[in-house]
Amino acid sequence: MAEFKRPESESDFHENFPAKKPLMNKSEAFYESSRCLYCYDAPCMDACPTHIDIPLFIKQIHTGNVEGAARTIYEANWFGNACGKVCPTQELCEGACVYNHQDIKPIDIGRLQNYATEAVMQSNKPLFSPGPDNGHKIAIIGAGPAGIATACELRVLGYDVHIFEAKDKPSGLTVYGTAPYKITNEEALREMDYLQNQLGFKIHFRSPINTPEKLKEITDNYEAVFLGLGLGATAWLGIPGEDLPGVVGAVEFVEELRMTKHALRIPDRVVVIGGGNTAMDAASESARMGAEQVYLVYRRSKQNMGAYDFEYATALAAGVKGVFEASPLAILGKEKATAVQFKKTDGSTFDIECDLVIKATGQAKQGKFMEMLPNIKLDAKGRIEVNERYQTSAPNFFAGGDAVNGGAEVVNAAYEGKNAALGIHEFIQSKTV
Repeated sequence: MAEFKRPESESDFHENFPAKKPLMNKSEAFYESSRCLYCYDAPCMDACPTHIDIPLFIKQIHTGNVEGAARTIYEANWFGNACGKVCPTQELCEGACVYNHQDIKPIDIGRLQNYATEAVMQSNKPLFSPGPDNGHKIAIIGAGPAGIATACELRVLGYDVHIFEAKDKPSGLTVYGTAPYKITNEEALREMDYLQNQLGFKIHFRSPINTPEKLKEITDNYEAVFLGLGLGATAWLGIPGEDLPGVVGAVEFVEELRMTKHALRIPDRVVVIGGGNTAMDAASESARMGAEQVYLVYRRSKQNMGAYDFEYATALAAGVKGVFEASPLAILGKEKATAVQFKKTDGSTFDIECDLVIKATGQAKQGKFMEMLPNIKLDAKGRIEVNERYQTSAPNFFAGGDAVNGGAEVVNAAYEGKNAALGIHEFIQSKTV
């Protein structure tokens, strides 16, 4: 028997995906902020990739200066609201809280961050404005967290910024690739609207830069280009049966779920292959969509999984069953996938019958795009090489996010985008002196 009923309406869908970090009310925020010790050498700040002044914004919340708290957050992280929801705070800021050393619950930093940023968004209170027009135009390829963060920072510095996005919505994996219990489509897009309305960067949707002619048009008309490409489609395993109907990539699965919600019909038996956080999301989502049986199968031990422990616990709580030290040999079936054959580390084999196979086996790099930029160096893993200013080997090209770090958190992309913008500014200024 499935742990969750199949959602038949949007309200059913939201019931199956309740927020992991529900919004605090005023009393909860006042009490929680009162617990902070305001550490002088706050380890939570060091643990945050964007180094938000966490003690300051918590004190601002406690003293009633919620707008000031939101400004403190956004000055460091343009994805302040989204990161409060989707960041693995247990591993970052909250994991570093000094209360952990005293067996006391750490400060609920993520939810306090949401409280402050939600307040300004709901009141539509502008916190920033574009800098005076400096006469320079910058192009950004990709409207994911790195690209949006770059755009925001450049607008504050007075640049005319145009983002070229292949899809029809901004914020990248925040809206297309994150589990709905972390952040909803509406929440992710509301923050994008909030930022764009204040700062006025322009986004050209359904505008992929996928030919040399389009790329040349960009380089001819803009003084610098930021590459916020992200990663590509789910990588292939290279096993028999992988091209059968009923076999999908985890990234593509999560995107379809995010876009279609309850209209997506999940069959009774699902096998998810992989051991990263995306695998956990895909498995948990399958169970929450009413699948009777969901197996999560990983080739190594549980201790060697790339996923955070709390993500695996979330999947188990949804009814997912974990199988370890088993590598996929083949996907079985004639007209569609009906089972996956696995090999244990002791050499024995076994089959798991299923109606849907979800491959959470990593994403391919954007190799096809990079073929148009032969002067940009890649490392041995196909990642774009950048210097400390996020400048590539082609001086007018900068890059950040997953195409540079190989796949990290939203907060890492936001940090890299902000710093790339400062690198672009330095580059443009050096040319005009």
